[in-house]
Order: sequence, then structure tokens, then C-alpha cells
Amino acid sequence: MNIKNITIIGTGGVGGYFGFKINEANTNSLFHITFLARKTTYQVIKRKGLTLLSPEHKNNVTKPDAIIEDISVIKKPDLILICVKEYDLENVCKQLLSVINEKTILLPLMNGADIYDRIRKIITHNTILPACVYVASHIKEKGIIEHKGITGKIVLGKDPNYPHEDIQWVISILENSGAIIDFQEDAFPAIWTKFMFIASFGLVTARYNQPIGNVCENEVLRQRATEIMQEIEKIAKMKNIPLANDVIAATFVKAKTFPPSTPTSLQLDVNTNKENNELNLFAGAIINYGKTYNINTQHTQTIYNEIIEKL
Repeated sequence: MNIKNITIIGTGGVGGYFGFKINEANTNSLFHITFLARKTTYQVIKRKGLTLLSPEHKNNVTKPDAIIEDISVIKKPDLILICVKEYDLENVCKQLLSVINEKTILLPLMNGADIYDRIRKIITHNTILPACVYVASHIKEKGIIEHKGITGKIVLGKDPNYPHEDIQWVISILENSGAIIDFQEDAFPAIWTKFMFIASFGLVTARYNQPIGNVCENEVLRQRATEIMQEIEKIAKMKNIPLANDVIAATFVKAKTFPPSTPTSLQLDVNTNKENNELNLFAGAIINYGKTYNINTQHTQTIYNEIIEKL
């Protein structure tokens, strides 16, 4: 029997959660599963296994078939889940060029609207599945992931460059893990709809250090978020990505489902002077797409400049 090799790169909130579930579901060893982690996290998982604190699993420790620290030792991968921060993506993709083969499928589980395009620029001849993720999980300690709320969800679709590639086996692996899987022929509308929310609210909350509820209620903050959304909407239209006609109004409706005092991750990173943040994931993508399609993104550029001044 041909055992497929699955590698999860990154064992943070997203990679740790979904990697745990995939590994725990592999009870019959139908797949060879490898986790890639760094430094202390690598040492912890190698010694104790990966821990997931979640009401979904009574057994909260899982041990993969292999735990590695270096991309160069990945062997004959059939599926690679890329679960890293935006600022690590380019370096990871360049390293993957030496270990992937023509059949390797890549599934990035990351925030951002430009993730597919950025991977495609580097990895030109492999299937890349566009996707977005919804999960409330975070690193509690190195090698320990805490999950609260509803079951994590992955929305994924076909690679527009390889629409006839057989990906049913990938979908089956994800579904068997117990995660919620929403397969859509074209996942880009879902990706951009999520991006409209996380980018606009991320930038405004980071700029003013105000929570999500204040952006909804304060007239100035709401207007600034709206202006960013309008720029994203124009870019999506130029990219032929069909968004709902009421996508901006729906974004504010979604925001109101969060407790009003909820901060965004970009807000926390910027206002605690964290060394790395995802400012470029949000503002950078909008500004760069604006240049590509000759769209004025002055509102995003202005708030980007204001946040840079705070850092």
C-alpha cells in the first residue's frame, strides 16, 4: 500500500490544532505524519509530544511519526500544510523547492488575501490549494496549544492553475480529522471576505489601540475601516473575485458577533512592540495590489504610515 507522507510546517495555534487532529485520526497509520517545529517547541514535542488543550479531545497529547527541525530533511512529501506567520512564508517556500516533487500538494493555512499569489511566484509547478481558516486556538506554552470555542473550520478550493488535480484524498484526510471542512470550487471569495474583516479591523484597532466594538460604534473609526474595505472591494473586483454586494455591511455585522472588548492580534502586536507583526500581511497586500491594478489605496497607505510611526 502506498502510504502518503504528510508534513505540517508550524505547530502554533493553527498548525498545532489541525496537526494534532490529523495525527490523532491516523489510528490505522494510513499516512506518515511529520511535524516541523523549531528550537524549544521542537525539543518539547520530541520529548513529550504535542499537547492540545481542547474540549474536543480527552487524550490531549499526540506523537507524530516524526518531528523535525529543518525543511531540508523532509522526504518525498505528498501533502504539506504550511502553517507559519506571513513574515516566514517566503523563506519557507524557497527551502521547499529542494524537497518537493511534481506531485506534492501544498495547503497554506494562513491569514491573508495574497498567500496563494506569493507562494505561486516561488513554487510555480505544484498544486496549491487556496484556503482560509477559522479557529480560536493559540500557543499557551511551547508545544502546548489551547483551543476554545467551536470546532476549527477550513474553507478550501481547487487550484485555478490545476483545476483537474485529484484532491479528494486531501479533503478526506481533513474531514476524517474531525475539523469542519467547507470545500468550494472557488475559495477566493471566502478568502477575500475574511480578509476584508481581518485587514480593516486589524489596521484600525492597531492604529488607535481600540477594540473591535469601538470600531463599530465610533464614527471616525468606523469610517476609516469602511474606507479600507472599499479599497479591498475594488481590488477584488479587478481580480475578478466575486464578493457579495453587501459585503461591507456584512463585515460590520460579523464584527458585532464578537464581545465589544475583543482586541485584534495586530492591535496587540503593534501596541506591545512585538518584534514581528502582520502589518504587511494586511496593509502591504492592499498597497501592493493597488499598485499592480492602478487602484488608489490612499486610506490604507495613510493608516499604514501612522502605524509605522508608532513602532
